[in-house]
Amino acid sequence: MIIFLDFPSKIVGGPWNPNTWKVRYMLNFKGIPYKTEWVEFTEIAGKCKEMGIPPSGTNPDGSPSYTLPSIYDTDAKVGVSESHRIAEYLDKAFPSTPTVIPKGTEALVNVFVEKWDVNIQALWQFGIPATLKVIDHPPSHEYFNITRSAAFGKDLKTWTPTGPVRYVALKELKDGLNVLDQWFLKSGGPFIMGDTPSFPDFVVGGFMKWAECVLGKDSAEWKYIASCNDGRWGQRVQRLEQYAKSD
Repeated sequence: MIIFLDFPSKIVGGPWNPNTWKVRYMLNFKGIPYKTEWVEFTEIAGKCKEMGIPPSGTNPDGSPSYTLPSIYDTDAKVGVSESHRIAEYLDKAFPSTPTVIPKGTEALVNVFVEKWDVNIQALWQFGIPATLKVIDHPPSHEYFNITRSAAFGKDLKTWTPTGPVRYVALKELKDGLNVLDQWFLKSGGPFIMGDTPSFPDFVVGGFMKWAECVLGKDSAEWKYIASCNDGRWGQRVQRLEQYAKSD
């Protein structure tokens, strides 16, 4: 059994975080039994230490950084953090399930993820402030506000673009999506590697699901994103819906 740590939220159905969505998609795609444990931002380090899950990296001051997504395999007694490392672990530990990172595609996967991060930057100014609306726990709400404001050098309460600045931001986002869309068009199938989803598709799905959740399905911003490139971004999220269930 996999214990999967994810963030709670105000949203009906629960999940919202783009990085934990990647892992939820993977677990459902592979058909691996799992149980979600909902963890507040302020509880992550303590929970991971308690379960024996290693840090995902290092903070600027040299201290260990504990983040979600994280999983714990109760059968193997192994803890793993960070979505890419979790993908590699699940492929190795559950070889009879569909592969998330097919052998020989590691370099392609890394390059795509880098390209994705570069070309999706304009989404932050819409999605990051909107995320505050879905965090219900006051200490977690304050933690997210303080840490993200510091990381981006912006006041989240006033960061969301309006007027002419909004138009420019949406144009930048569309330009980035245009670049990424070309990768999919060259694949010859509905997913980045053809007919079967893989890690890059779950990266895309995770961030698009986040945008849909925090901006709101009926918001002008989400409708704009979903309609880009003749509606293909909305379609890409829809194709992964069968792997979007929450336990």
